[in-house]
Amino acid sequence: MPKEKQLQQLQHIENKLRGLVSRYAELQQKLARAQEENKFLEALVEEKDQQIKNFQNQENIVKIVDTIAGNTANSTELKLKLNEYIREIDKCIAYLQD
Repeated sequence: MPKEKQLQQLQHIENKLRGLVSRYAELQQKLARAQEENKFLEALVEEKDQQIKNFQNQENIVKIVDTIAGNTANSTELKLKLNEYIREIDKCIAYLQD
């Protein structure tokens, strides 16, 4: 009987070990997915930060134009021209990032 009991204990330990190895593999996969998601989210945050900087730059330019322009006709024309330049610069930046 002692050998049979030892065999049962050994099989029990082996089953537990298989379960642990399986759980470890699952956790490794979960970790890999979380790391991929983390990289994606970091890239998304970086992109949003860049967009915020672009909007802030545009706002600053509009403020400068408002300050520089004396009358509304020149101000509107200058704003349109600056907005056109900003769009072109944004296109260039987007092209360079790709």
